[in-house]
Amino acid sequence: MATNMADTPAVQESSHECANNENETLSKRQRKRLLKSQQWEEPRELHKQKRKERKQQRKLERQAQAEDGVEWTGKKRLRRSAEPSSLRLVIDCSFDNLMVLKDVKKLHKQIQRCYAENRRTLHPVQFYLTSQDGQLKQVMDEINKGWVNWKDVHFKPDAFHEIMKKEDLVYLTSDSPNVLQELDEAKAYVIGGLVDHNHHKGITFGRAQELGIAHAQLPLGSFVQMNSHKVLAVNHVFEIILAFLEKRDWQEAFFTVLPQRKGAVPVGQENKLGEGNDEEDSDEDSDTEQPQLRDM
Repeated sequence: MATNMADTPAVQESSHECANNENETLSKRQRKRLLKSQQWEEPRELHKQKRKERKQQRKLERQAQAEDGVEWTGKKRLRRSAEPSSLRLVIDCSFDNLMVLKDVKKLHKQIQRCYAENRRTLHPVQFYLTSQDGQLKQVMDEINKGWVNWKDVHFKPDAFHEIMKKEDLVYLTSDSPNVLQELDEAKAYVIGGLVDHNHHKGITFGRAQELGIAHAQLPLGSFVQMNSHKVLAVNHVFEIILAFLEKRDWQEAFFTVLPQRKGAVPVGQENKLGEGNDEEDSDEDSDTEQPQLRDM
């Protein structure tokens, strides 16, 4: 036993010498890397602990928001939970044969915008695409094959008046003498799916009269003064309806959606007209940064 105890210091000294010898055999670069690794080891653990604490804090915040009726989305932003509306919004695509391919593609982009806005709004409507056939369907199949997976959209090859009760229908057309004041969520409001550069004025109004269904125009003139013609693109009509369902105020709904370049101002502020671009309306793609106005 005495011999073993006496040998212990010698063993420890030998191990220290080995460690020192190993350090001496390291190159200068290797010693730097070893030192850097040792320096980072402690901060890394500290950062890891802080990340864990932040994650726990976010979890508690999400739980608190959920109790207040707010939903945490996958894009790391908060929005209130959607409350679907029973109102039906229909895009009547029966004007396919009146458009050249270029305009059909523009209509397709406007429909894409409608779909996107309906997915993110607080009060999504019951979205219908009727008479979806011909050139439009071919364009959708070629350009956007994923449309078959769109959620909460009713794709119908049949005409809208064949799948819905006539007494429930209201065709939205700027030529109607009737001005819409309120939205009836039991109704189905129809938007003409036509990009025509104003070559077919009055066609949607005529279609409503021919079918013997109700028709109306949005109360644009009661709230908005514009340099340009008071006609709207398909997606703008769609978005204004969505905005009204949320705000319950037509003026707010119009100025949430209307492109500022058109010089639109509230009624009563006509002295500010002229600040926009007083040019002929066109059916340019409405999913750009500055969408343009078009027929309803």
